[in-house]
Amino acid sequence: MGPINELWEILTLVTVVVLGGLALLVALVRGRGGDTATLDGDGRPEADAPEGDVLVEERPAPGEVDNRGGGVAVEEPEAPTPTLERPDSARGRLQRLRARLARSNTAIGQALLSLLSRGGLDEQAWEDVEDTLLASDLGVEATQELVDSLRTRVKVEGTSDPQQVRQWLHDDLLRLVDPTLDRRIAASRTGEHPAVILVVGVNGTGKTTTVGKLGRVLVAEDKDVLFGAADTFRAAAADQLQTWGERVGVPTVRSHTEGADPASVAFDAVRSGVEAEVDVVLVDTAGRLHTKRGLMDELGKIKRVVEKVAPVGEVLLVLDATTGQNGMRQAEEFAKEVAITGIVLTKLDGTAKGGIVVNVQRKLGVPVKLIGLGEGPDDLAPFDAEAFVGAIVG
Repeated sequence: MGPINELWEILTLVTVVVLGGLALLVALVRGRGGDTATLDGDGRPEADAPEGDVLVEERPAPGEVDNRGGGVAVEEPEAPTPTLERPDSARGRLQRLRARLARSNTAIGQALLSLLSRGGLDEQAWEDVEDTLLASDLGVEATQELVDSLRTRVKVEGTSDPQQVRQWLHDDLLRLVDPTLDRRIAASRTGEHPAVILVVGVNGTGKTTTVGKLGRVLVAEDKDVLFGAADTFRAAAADQLQTWGERVGVPTVRSHTEGADPASVAFDAVRSGVEAEVDVVLVDTAGRLHTKRGLMDELGKIKRVVEKVAPVGEVLLVLDATTGQNGMRQAEEFAKEVAITGIVLTKLDGTAKGGIVVNVQRKLGVPVKLIGLGEGPDDLAPFDAEAFVGAIVG
């Protein structure tokens, strides 16, 4: 009987220990109270949201302590809204143009006045006058015409007074530059079509930059502008033009494939301009060297394709004013393929080569409409004949 009594004692002890542990556990659970989940009528914890609802996690306000992690809530900065640039008005550009020209190189005018103010001009003196004018890229025909006029005046008037000679030189140069030419840019809608401006020229003349700057000129006149990046053969040309547009809020139609069909891009740009009812579509065209016949053919194709959507009102040829006779040959080649309506002279930051204004106008029969005087975004200005000739004569 002894072993049986010992077994019962062990079972009784184990039972007491188990019951005591259960009692202690119940007491602890009841003491914590709110830490247990209460069931609703469906046996689901009340903390669960009904199906379809979203639980929104409350976060501490910026600067408050986050009790969940012990840190401080930091407010995430909002992305800054890009500020569009406001280009200078045409009036401001003209004022800067006159000031820039007034400070430019007037060596030509000074040399001519020095020669013409001598008494008793001989043949050598007149040859020096011709050489000075030719060095300014005035061209042979215009140079001969100007020298003949001045020789006649000096002979008839018989004076070498500097003021009188300056006035003669001013009048004759102004006549050659021709202030009566219409230098306005065709940038107004016609009926349901936007004004379409093609910008042509070889690479290196500042063609794409000119498109960007001209866009700024038009935006300053409250025109709604769209760019067409049809210079698809030059790496980064489309990126460059798009950057110009983003600065003033002008959209750019482009292809992201280098070497894409320029005529197709130009067509899409003009069609987009028609659909968006913009005022002006500026198309930057391909600009390989003029000796590449493929380029000239492509320009003619672009114009033909674009005119299936809207008429081309302006074809601007961009020339580097420092290239002299090479620039003139370029101008003549381009004029054979597309009907040039105006000239943009870039890098004309002095008057030393100012004779090209007269030369190119005579060769092409179209006016210089815009000139670039520097690298600044608003350094493209309408050409002012009076200011230009005044700067040359001094």
